[in-house]
Amino acid sequence: MIAQDHPILTILLSALAFQSLRLVLRARSGCLLPKQVEGNKTKSWRWTNLSVSLVHSAITGPWALLCVYNSPEMLTELLTFHSSFSYLLICVSTGYFVQDVADIIMNGQSKASWEFLLHHMLVISTFLYIVLTHNYVAGAVVALFVEINSIFLHTRLLLKLANAQTSQLYHYNKYINVFTYIIFRLLAQFYLTWFMLTNFSILPNSGYINLNLNAMNIMILVYFYRLIRTDFFRKPKHYLQNGNNNTKFVDD
Repeated sequence: MIAQDHPILTILLSALAFQSLRLVLRARSGCLLPKQVEGNKTKSWRWTNLSVSLVHSAITGPWALLCVYNSPEMLTELLTFHSSFSYLLICVSTGYFVQDVADIIMNGQSKASWEFLLHHMLVISTFLYIVLTHNYVAGAVVALFVEINSIFLHTRLLLKLANAQTSQLYHYNKYINVFTYIIFRLLAQFYLTWFMLTNFSILPNSGYINLNLNAMNIMILVYFYRLIRTDFFRKPKHYLQNGNNNTKFVDD
């Protein structure tokens, strides 16, 4: 299979595909952008960036679940088990993160979105190790369970950009978002951390993987705190203030 024989080429093709999607969305921005975003360069870029991220999550989240559904042994053989289907998933996802880093930097959003850049660099460095060594492919698939939650996380940010925090859609989405955050992000991350700690002495390059994993753990817990604080413990007026924030990419 081309992905296993030429992983770097597959990653670059994936990055090109997501970049092409971004260009299509940008070209169609006149009919796709909400009125609250039109005329604001930063918000327009942000809307397109989040839309591409949403497509990535909608593809890779269910794909990760399907991998485990087809091969349940992946949940216990996180180091050694992989299939062509799961390996391709990791390559495709890596390509997305590569192009998103390039998009953020090339559009001058590095300072405003440094948290995303840090997250993406941790993912890229870990996933590159995985695709080049074929170790931890199953573990990476479990890690991509987070993309199920990201569907609702990106939807939340898109709704905030459109100043739709008082809509029924936002109301329902915020509860689904928290539920999926706990199930597909926190619990999946906890399981991976438990596996690495209990098998630390026998796993290859466990120190490197653990370092990246624990850095992600900190970020995930911080994001969860901010999510709960913003969606459940702030008055509506704060939502509107955040919705008009033009400088910070990672809105609370």
